[in-house]
Amino acid sequence: MRQDRDLSDRPAPPRNPDAESSRRNILEVATAEFAAKGYSGARIDEIAARTNTSKRMIYYYFADKEGLYVAVLEEAYRRIRSIENTLDLDHLEPEEALARLAGFTFDYQNRNQDFIRLVMVENIHNGAHLKKSRAIHDVNVTAIDKIARLYERGVAAGRFRPGLDPVDIHMTISALCFFNVSNRATFSLIFERDMDSAAALEKRRAIVVETVLRYVRP
Repeated sequence: MRQDRDLSDRPAPPRNPDAESSRRNILEVATAEFAAKGYSGARIDEIAARTNTSKRMIYYYFADKEGLYVAVLEEAYRRIRSIENTLDLDHLEPEEALARLAGFTFDYQNRNQDFIRLVMVENIHNGAHLKKSRAIHDVNVTAIDKIARLYERGVAAGRFRPGLDPVDIHMTISALCFFNVSNRATFSLIFERDMDSAAALEKRRAIVVETVLRYVRP
């Protein structure tokens, strides 16, 4: 039976700037550790050694290794959704808004490759740890709401074809952008193609945006 992680019965961490700074530092170091070594390979001792706090405080804030890992995943998704909310898509024409969202996703994932690696790691575990997060749905539902609004505006204006699912649009954007990071090493090697240069990224970004727009147009 699934058990959601609930730490509400634990005493709250001390409320002071140093405590919040320590928590952010732990999450930053842990993000790099989990992204590089996966959940199984990451070690709390190594994370503690690279932070400005102690192993005891890691357990105080996050209860255990899994609690820390879930917090890292939540923070990774929260960060991208938080920046998405600054794109001001509701004030753009539907096609321009969708192009901006697709371009942002491509840029963000290429500049934050640990995010991709964390998602890959959690998929290896079939989402077993993320299932224990009570926050992850609320964190990510804003992405679908945003796409639904701009898609409905596009349909009403006759710029987008009706009958599409906003989740499918989100999935299409995510898949096109994700692949460029997740499969870069193998794809570059097999096809002897530079996928990491500024020119290659600019070209691929344009293809992603065009593909998304062609998908939704009448």
